[in-house]
Amino acid sequence: MELRASLMNIFGIFLLASISCSISWAKTHHHTFIVKETPCTRLCHTNNILTVNGQFPGPTIYAQKGDTLSVKVINQAKKNVTVHWHGVLQPRDPWSDGPDYITQCPIQPGANFTQQIQLTEEAGTLWWHAHSDFDLATVHGPLIVYPKRGTVYPFSKPHKDFTLILGEWWNKDVNKVLDEALQSGGEVQPSDANTINGQPGDFLPCSQNDTVKVHVEHGKSYLLRLINAAMSSEFFFAIAGHRLMVVGTDGSYTKPYATDFIFITPGQTMDILLEANQLQNSSSLSRYYIAARPYIGNPLIGFNGNMTTAILEYKTKYTTLQDPPLLVSLPALDDTDAVTMFADGMHSLANKDHPIDVPKTIDEHMYITVSISNILCPNKSCKGPLGNKFAASLNNVSFETPQIDILHAYYYSIPGVYTTDFPDDPPYYFNFTEDDIPTDLFVTKRATKVKVLKYNTTVEIVFQGTNILGPGENHPMHLHGHSFYVVGRGSGVFDKKKDPLTYNLVDPPQENTVGIPKNGWATIQFRANNPGVWYMHCHIDRHMVWGMDMVFITRNGNNTHAKMVPPPSYMPPC
Repeated sequence: MELRASLMNIFGIFLLASISCSISWAKTHHHTFIVKETPCTRLCHTNNILTVNGQFPGPTIYAQKGDTLSVKVINQAKKNVTVHWHGVLQPRDPWSDGPDYITQCPIQPGANFTQQIQLTEEAGTLWWHAHSDFDLATVHGPLIVYPKRGTVYPFSKPHKDFTLILGEWWNKDVNKVLDEALQSGGEVQPSDANTINGQPGDFLPCSQNDTVKVHVEHGKSYLLRLINAAMSSEFFFAIAGHRLMVVGTDGSYTKPYATDFIFITPGQTMDILLEANQLQNSSSLSRYYIAARPYIGNPLIGFNGNMTTAILEYKTKYTTLQDPPLLVSLPALDDTDAVTMFADGMHSLANKDHPIDVPKTIDEHMYITVSISNILCPNKSCKGPLGNKFAASLNNVSFETPQIDILHAYYYSIPGVYTTDFPDDPPYYFNFTEDDIPTDLFVTKRATKVKVLKYNTTVEIVFQGTNILGPGENHPMHLHGHSFYVVGRGSGVFDKKKDPLTYNLVDPPQENTVGIPKNGWATIQFRANNPGVWYMHCHIDRHMVWGMDMVFITRNGNNTHAKMVPPPSYMPPC
């Protein structure tokens, strides 16, 4: 399948299942996404998968900071779908944000919905993806935001850029995998392969001929745009023989950070400078493996630990292109120290041209436990822990998706859809990271609870990982409609007296997805200056489906520019 976007007619029509993108530099870009089932072959298996404009991964959308996108999503599939613009702030306009039953009802088969996407503060690599069921597995693609007209990168302009998307592949219908897990109450079947741009790479069956190749010229620099679109895997990533320089993450610039490897969670993006400095003479190697392999925090869960590969190839006059690529070294599957070391090196650029605004005072303090849990099953007949159903929770609340979207219910004051009592603290405290937690603490309950914030409130959230149901995992928490500052992280149980003294309030990284460390905690701070309804959830999709999510409602402010815009007249019906 094509890995590049195909140009459509002059109106830039996109279909969701085959996404097309017309590249123009006008301030408003019009696109059409057509979503439909498309045959696709991987690992000797041919599946019908959901695609946009027939492409997997979907095509790239290009824009510049300050532009607006108008994307008409046409659903030609046999199931409901939605599309989310991951990392886009969407100021005052949650109506086009995309998560089903949160900001909209899904787009039904045969229907369409035009979304307006405002690119305001974002610069760098973002992405779009389905936000319905497990459709993200194949419905996703890059959103590249170049610097605003008249401005430049805060680093030397690269010769070219290229995008690599880390993902996963199932040999069976991924939504049947989801349905089977929900019906049994047990674990979700692991993927059959990890992928780079949809291809498993050289070390899995029927893959070698299609391994992705990136061509570079000696002496030139390149901007690698890395996206983790996986459903469940956090990845270590590296390129054999080459150092990497991180210069951005989640649509924000960072201080240049030189490293031998990258650690990237589901939902995150990174901008990385690569110097093509290896091929110097006829005795030099011209081919180098690009590789990613999962980090596995909990060895008790099912996972696919296979390495996925692409190849970096130098354009050369020498006759070495048939040489086997140089192998790459990556941290071990369970190397938590490597995860910590990489995360500690990330800092905002935080200079005059790219200032940051860390809150000086905090109005709302929240302490949220992040847990895999279970829900009691009659007669212990389910396939989850202790005969119960797998669940997940925040502060022991397992989110229950409503049948009417929360934004609609909030805007039109429809009662009975949600309650406003999401707790600021867990219901009880214990040693959250001890090895043996009593089984009576495993159980959670489903509810649709939201947290209401006054406009311009400053918020601090301490996410506390727990060891409920065995060794803890990393959890990539993603907040819609905002970016936030990751001001601290650490191991063990958060100490509210000592740990805030270690916060970085000078140049913390600005992100929209943060990994909560295994057996540890992370603190974020943000200002609730975007009125609307905004989803917060773990970006490991089975955890989200199990209930590791909640919703913020930010009320309107006092002036016109602090109020949510009204809905378009053509919102999809439930």
